[in-house]
Amino acid sequence: MLYYIPSLFLQATGINDLLAFDFMDAPPVETMITAMEQLHTLGALDNEGLLTRLGRRMAEFHLEPMLCKILIMSIHLACSEEMLTIVSLLSVQNIFYKPKDKQAHADQKKAKFFQSQGDHFTLLAVYNSWKDNKYSDPWCFENFIQACSLKRAPDICKQMLNIMDRHKLDVVSCGKATIRVQKAICSGFFRNAARKHSQDGYHTLTDQQVVYLHPSSSLINHQPEWLVYHELVLTTKEYMREFAPAFYKITDPTGLSRQRRQHRVEPLYNCHEEPNAWRMSRAFRKL
Repeated sequence: MLYYIPSLFLQATGINDLLAFDFMDAPPVETMITAMEQLHTLGALDNEGLLTRLGRRMAEFHLEPMLCKILIMSIHLACSEEMLTIVSLLSVQNIFYKPKDKQAHADQKKAKFFQSQGDHFTLLAVYNSWKDNKYSDPWCFENFIQACSLKRAPDICKQMLNIMDRHKLDVVSCGKATIRVQKAICSGFFRNAARKHSQDGYHTLTDQQVVYLHPSSSLINHQPEWLVYHELVLTTKEYMREFAPAFYKITDPTGLSRQRRQHRVEPLYNCHEEPNAWRMSRAFRKL
C-alpha cells in the first residue's frame, strides 16, 4: 500500500500522530488506518500505533514493509544471503521477457529455471545461473532474460548490504536448508495465504476470495495445497503471482475432535469481535 512507507518514515523521525500530520496531499483516514493495521500485524507498530524496535529497523531499508520484514527475519533464520538476492530481484522490473514470435521457445527456456519451492526460488536460480556464467549478456539473450534488470539487482543488494553492515547484521547462507527461506517469506506475507479449493482455484484465508495461480508461475503444474502469494493480478480471472508455498503443517484430521475438525481458519483481528473492534484505540479516538 502506498502509505506504508510514509507511516514508517514519519514515525522514525519522531512524528507519532500520523492521522493529524499535515500532509501536502493527505490520504483518506481509512487508508491510513488500514496501513497502520497491516504494519501492526507485521510487528512494526505496537498496540498504541507507535513504532516498535522492529519497525524502526524496517524503516531503514526503504522497501515495502513486507519485504523489509522477510529480510530482517532471514537474518534470524540464517538465510540472509539468499533473501538479499531475492529481495533485490523483486525490486527490479520483471527479469523475463517473451517475444511474440518466440513465445513457446521463451516458455521452454524459463521452465528450465522452475523450482518446486515456488517463484522466489526460481528467481534465485536464475541469478545464480547468471553468476555461474560470469554475468554474461549472451547468456541472458539465449535464455530470454532481461540483462538490464538483472544488472540492477546487485546495485540494490549493495545498498541493503551497506545498511546491514551499519547495523552489524550477519549475512549468511542457508545452504540446502531452503525451508528457512520459506519461513522468512511467510513471516512477511502471511496475510496473503491461500488454500487450494476442491472445485475452484484457491481461496484466500483472510476473506475467502477466489483466486488462481498465474499461468507464468513455476507452480502452475504442481498446485500445492497451501501457498502464499506476492500480489494479485486482475485479468479475466483474478490471478495470483505466487512466490512460495506457505510453511504450514497439515494436521491429521483423524487425530482431532469433531469440534476441532469443524473449525475454520480466520484472521486473528476479527476472530472473536466485530471486524473493526480491535483497531488501535488511539487512532479511533482521534477521528
